[in-house]
Amino acid sequence: MNKQRLFLFIPLIIFAVLAVLFWRGLSLNPNDMPSALLNKPIPAFELPVLPAPENPDGLVTATAEMYKGKASLVNVWATWCVTCRQEHEFLNKLRAQGITIYGINYKDNDEDAQRWLAELHNPYVFSVVDADGRLGLNLGVFGAPETYVVDKAGIIRYKHIGDVNERNWNETIKPIYESLK
Repeated sequence: MNKQRLFLFIPLIIFAVLAVLFWRGLSLNPNDMPSALLNKPIPAFELPVLPAPENPDGLVTATAEMYKGKASLVNVWATWCVTCRQEHEFLNKLRAQGITIYGINYKDNDEDAQRWLAELHNPYVFSVVDADGRLGLNLGVFGAPETYVVDKAGIIRYKHIGDVNERNWNETIKPIYESLK
């Protein structure tokens, strides 16, 4: 009889353990996820560049070597990403302030992306087309938007998951970017 009563508490114990695990998981900040590429170079790639009016040189393909020379932001974006639309206006403000921003158009449709940039303005020096998501996979992208701070040597120094906005730019990203200039 006592063993039968003990078995009645097993579901309650399992529930309590799961509740503690879920509570712990909800208290974690997703922006604190470490990047495996921190302090390592941008992975080698050669991808097409999204045609845009701001591309007067007629750049057709881009490589990781093109991120060398000056500190920059590399922003992973897509037209299907609601948060990317929210952050886009702020990226345009940063570009107007002289911040170098490169784009990675992640798993998107080229025509939609071109229309987006024509309508919302283009904050990017250029935006590579990562149609199959391989570059994103090599970078460790969890989803869009994500932004990487890259130094003059093409080394990733910081990864930000989520939108770049006034608060996180001023508190976290800008000081890192400024230290690399």
